[in-house]
Amino acid sequence: MVQQERLGASKQASFPKRVQIVEVGPRDGLQAERTFVPTDIKIALVNRLVAAGVQRIEAASFVSPKWVPQMADGAAVVAGIDRVPGVSYAALTPNIKGLEAAIESKVDEVVIFGSASEAFCLRNINCSVAESLERFSPVARMAKDAGLRLRASISCSFGCPYQGPVDVDAVVDMVRRFRDLGCDEIDIADTIGVGTVRQVQQGVEAASMAFPLECLAGHFHDTYGQALANIVGALQVGMSVFHASVGGLGGCPYAKGATGNVATEDLLYLLDGLGIETGIDLDAIVSVGDWVSQQMGKENGARAGRALMARKASS
Repeated sequence: MVQQERLGASKQASFPKRVQIVEVGPRDGLQAERTFVPTDIKIALVNRLVAAGVQRIEAASFVSPKWVPQMADGAAVVAGIDRVPGVSYAALTPNIKGLEAAIESKVDEVVIFGSASEAFCLRNINCSVAESLERFSPVARMAKDAGLRLRASISCSFGCPYQGPVDVDAVVDMVRRFRDLGCDEIDIADTIGVGTVRQVQQGVEAASMAFPLECLAGHFHDTYGQALANIVGALQVGMSVFHASVGGLGGCPYAKGATGNVATEDLLYLLDGLGIETGIDLDAIVSVGDWVSQQMGKENGARAGRALMARKASS
């Protein structure tokens, strides 16, 4: 028993003392919604999340409305939010036109993306992985010249809906390529939620051989109910930046069956229980999740959020 207690204490001590949460609800969380979410609701969502303590947030996406109509009002959203000093507001920018709009909107961080799966890349943006990187090269240079923080996201890092399993070497190759483009941070994304703890740990450790561990982020979807377990696994090998979506909003419009991102409420409940600091108020986030779920007329996807709201209602 004593030996087991020491083992548990040792593993807990290896966790980071503080974790950064990148809130992706307003962008990645909403992008696949079929019914257009009014601009004022998007603005209010960003403002409420920041008021709850969120310091990094994906506020918009400057993409073609033809492909992602939900994000057609990106400029209006960024113009309408209450900009709080010290908060980093990010936007997805798939091309030069999108980057120019992001620069005009004065975002703090821009996001480019690629895939560890050739099949997904072809279905998602109609080109090969190599061609996608060629497209993003001028975007990356222009972003850095403009003094913006540059982040890259690697889709399908643990599995692809079209090709199946994805080799860890393909992920590491993408990490190296994005590193060479000058990215400040790189997301390892489980786009369809098929990853397991061992896969995640092996993937994170391999990626950290090519890019600083503190600059790698985990982006986990909960399709198979493994998101929180995978985050614990990533924490155990030193990852300290994670994406989450309030109310569990999200899904990928190009990956059928993929459910939402891990819920911010569920992640905060986990991290609070581990004594890991985030600077975000769990109760306030629970209220935001309940509010946005009601606004969208859908069930709250955060299990911790639903439980804490039920407890509040009965007290």
